[in-house]
Amino acid sequence: MDPSGPPPEITARAAAPDVAEPEPFRSAHTPGFPQLLDGLGVSLLVTTYQAGKLVIVRAEGDRLNTHFRSFPAPMGLALDPTAARLAVGTTLQVWEFHDVPDVAARVEPRGSHDACFLPRSAHVTGNVLVHEMAYGRGGELWFVNTRFSCLATIDASASFAPRWRPPFVSRLEPSDRCHLNGLAMHGGMPRYVTALGTADEPAGWRKDKARGGVLLEVESGEVVASGLSMPHSPRIHGGRLWVCESGAGTLGVVDPATGIHEPVAAVPGFTRGLDFAGRFAFVGLSQVRESAVFSGIPITERLAEHERTCGVAVVDVVAGEVVGLLRFDGAVQEIFAVAVLPRRFPDLINDDDALLADSFVVPTEALADVAETVRGRPALSA
Repeated sequence: MDPSGPPPEITARAAAPDVAEPEPFRSAHTPGFPQLLDGLGVSLLVTTYQAGKLVIVRAEGDRLNTHFRSFPAPMGLALDPTAARLAVGTTLQVWEFHDVPDVAARVEPRGSHDACFLPRSAHVTGNVLVHEMAYGRGGELWFVNTRFSCLATIDASASFAPRWRPPFVSRLEPSDRCHLNGLAMHGGMPRYVTALGTADEPAGWRKDKARGGVLLEVESGEVVASGLSMPHSPRIHGGRLWVCESGAGTLGVVDPATGIHEPVAAVPGFTRGLDFAGRFAFVGLSQVRESAVFSGIPITERLAEHERTCGVAVVDVVAGEVVGLLRFDGAVQEIFAVAVLPRRFPDLINDDDALLADSFVVPTEALADVAETVRGRPALSA
């Protein structure tokens, strides 16, 4: 597939939104994309803060079913190792959802869903610009607090608990000094982060955004790789350290010992959002229209605006080739997070008050006290 632009033979589909859209939200995909998801037994979760949507991408025969849920500017996503919990970071809150399989059986069309995530909590962080998130040891939820240039966790008595910040950032204040954005976990703890600069002044990262990006090791605070163009989404997979060099529109690997960054695949968009399933990387793509933030970066020189794509690319990391593409058209030009969910046809309920009003989950030890006439109802789970 030619990575310099949208590939041929794309199957288009206008997805039916859950609510009225101000502008049509359409999707198109290359042949084989649905079969790839089906063969892996997975679906995709994609956030677009620009359109205010969480997109659930599911295989449905030879087409992709793109299902929307509305949130205020959703960005970071986190799945726990069992895929039973899901966190979504929004403008002011971090929402947590739990999978309730018994409720999945009641979602229309009945019998087609293998997971249904219901809201369990919403923690108000304030507008801290929540970027990437991940569950760690003991189920602790870590997130990149970009506005305060730190890594943080949830604190029930506070907006957030600051846990770490780059050594070059001298103060904890809401001034987005280095645009800390990406988080790689290892052994249940943060291992690497990405930032768009090493500035220690409000919005200082903007001065050298084209080539000032860095990859940092959390434990030591040392710079592992520098000179990167707007890096995002570091991940450890298959024994290698991966990173999106977003400004160049590439997915690559970094050797932590030498700091050498090696691109593995070039894709037709600003790369941000990354997850893996075996040998396949699912990479978020943004079209990045010309603006002060995105001017002067390598991808704007490599690809004209009409050649850039918003969606998700599938990269075979062994072959270093793009093997699939999902493209969004219409109301969205920017993607933030991509997560692989090991469920074939999930749903998430955040706006169906009737279903939420009559769906109850009680602790396992309490189930014995529930009346038999109630216990048998699909809405009641342990």
